[in-house]
Amino acid sequence: PAVAAAPLPEEDCMKLNPSFVGIALSSLLAIDLWASKRLGVCAGEGSAWGSARPLMKVIEVSGHGIPWLLGTFYGLCHSDSSAAREVLLNLLFALLLDLVMVAVVKGLVKRPRPTHNKMDMFVTISVDKYSFPSGHATRAALVCRFVLRHLVLAVPLRVLVVLWALIVSISRVMLGRHNMTDVLFGLLLGYALYGVVEHCWLSPATAPALFALW
Repeated sequence: PAVAAAPLPEEDCMKLNPSFVGIALSSLLAIDLWASKRLGVCAGEGSAWGSARPLMKVIEVSGHGIPWLLGTFYGLCHSDSSAAREVLLNLLFALLLDLVMVAVVKGLVKRPRPTHNKMDMFVTISVDKYSFPSGHATRAALVCRFVLRHLVLAVPLRVLVVLWALIVSISRVMLGRHNMTDVLFGLLLGYALYGVVEHCWLSPATAPALFALW
C-alpha cells in the first residue's frame, strides 16, 4: 500500500503559504508611498505646483497647535461670559489632549516622514520627525467637530470650517509632510478624540477648581 506523505513542519507551511494579510498590508504600504509621492506636488520649489508652496505653508500654520493654543488661552483670559469660558476651557482641554495623543502614537509607531519632505516646518518638537499620524489632520478634525457643535454659525461659515479642515489635511500630502495613511488615520483619531472631550466635558459642576481660576 502507498505510504501517506508526512505532513510538512509548521514552519515550512508558513514559508509555502505566506500570510495573505501580510501581503495585502505590504501592497497597501507600497501604494501609499507611491501615491503620496505623486501627490506631493508642493514638496519643493521645483515641484509641479512649487509656486503654490507659500500658500500651502500658510495653510500649514493655520492648522498648527501653537496658534490654536495661544488663541484659545487668550480668549479664555479675556472672556467675560461664563458660557464662553466653559466652551474655551474645553477647547483648550481638547487641544492639549490632541497634542498628547499624537505625540504618544508618533513615539510608538516611529514612522519616518516621506523622503521628499523638506524639514522646514513651523515650530517642531522631537516627535515631529515622525510622520504617523498627521497632527494637523487630527487637530483639523477635532476642531471642526468642536466648532460645529458648540458655536452658532451661519451655514456658509459652517461650510468654510469643513473646507478648512479638508484643505489642511490635503495640504499635508501636497507639501510632502505626510503619507496618505498618516492623514487618514489622523482624521479618524481627531474625530474620535472629540467624543472623548464630550464625554469628559468640563463644567463648573464637574471641575469647580478649574473654573475658579478664571
